[in-house]
Amino acid sequence: MQVTNIADGTYQLSINVENILFEGFWEIPNGVSLNSYIIKGEKTAIVDGVCGWDGVPDTLFALIEQLKISPESIEYLIISHMEPDHSGWIEAFKRLNPDLKILCSNKAKDLLDAFYGITENIRVVGDNDTLDLGKGHILNFVEIPNVHWPDTIATLDTLTGTLFSCDAFGSFGKITSSVYADMLSKEELDLFEKETVRYYSNVLGFFSMQVKKAVAKCQALPVTMIAPGHGLIYRNPGEIMDAYSRYADYQKGPAREEITLIWGSMYGMTENAVNYAVRLLQEEDMVVHVHQVPEDSWGTVLSSAWTSTGIILAMPTYEFKMFPPMAATLEELGRKKVNNRKAFRFGSYGWSGGAGRELDEIMTRLAMGWEFIEPVEFAGNPRTEDLERIGSQVKKLVEEVKAVLRS
Repeated sequence: MQVTNIADGTYQLSINVENILFEGFWEIPNGVSLNSYIIKGEKTAIVDGVCGWDGVPDTLFALIEQLKISPESIEYLIISHMEPDHSGWIEAFKRLNPDLKILCSNKAKDLLDAFYGITENIRVVGDNDTLDLGKGHILNFVEIPNVHWPDTIATLDTLTGTLFSCDAFGSFGKITSSVYADMLSKEELDLFEKETVRYYSNVLGFFSMQVKKAVAKCQALPVTMIAPGHGLIYRNPGEIMDAYSRYADYQKGPAREEITLIWGSMYGMTENAVNYAVRLLQEEDMVVHVHQVPEDSWGTVLSSAWTSTGIILAMPTYEFKMFPPMAATLEELGRKKVNNRKAFRFGSYGWSGGAGRELDEIMTRLAMGWEFIEPVEFAGNPRTEDLERIGSQVKKLVEEVKAVLRS
């Protein structure tokens, strides 16, 4: 737990959380920070809240105590977004401070009632509404719906230029040294860049169209610092805004000059061909991500696929269809709209093929728009001629990925 004075009268309250599944199913091997903010003018407001993942608010109360602020003295609560990782403390806090005034979007008002039965002392705010805390702290509210819930708003303190953006411009990853991106080493920043892509693709990727609108809206504001609900504070706000804009564009492709190879194997026959393909890819001037399913989680695969312009699928036929973990993975990529990739498929079959039919059905139903070069299927173990055909198609895919990024 830590408290950081980030601007005039403005404090970040932050904890790190580990060993959980974010939203109940996304793995976060490097943890995640939960951030809340206190703004002190003549009156005091709290923006969102931090609490244990089970909703226990003790951590938030302990952080407030460090500032020598009594809960009763906090007059306003600004709810950016009602997801319980940000709101799970509110019910307990209201018992301590029943006169607390809540500011939120119209949709969040409905969720306050549905989640916690709170219906009083609520003011609905939206674009161009303001709250004057005194001492120059005038808060301006900005609607950024569906980033990633429909109730989401951001809050700009016009005195300090701080944009409290909640899930927008956030990331996975624990805060272990500085809370500021510009204070980290290159190695730390590289890790956070990967954690930001993972966060974006897992949590926000489906809403990329809305993210683009939100980025444009925030770029038009006099923002000097971005303070999100998860992850680092950016004192160069253009850095994370531009990154989010790029991540949103990756949904429709093309993305980066990268290939993700997703594979599964029942008895090692497809795996033999995978090993050959990986050796070839390593010889190419190309970033390559290799993931085995079901061993690697959906979130891990999705993060790599999100930034990759090329995808290789390698799996056996199973009961006239695709290897089931591959089908499940592709369903998730389709739901997140990982669209318009260059792709190649290969794999083993026993008594019959058929994986291609199910693949075609998923691609059509989810309108993924992947462009496949001719697949390679082989009976049993791959022979020399099968490996040569796979090698030829791998090289062709590499050429197509590079060509589309040059165009």
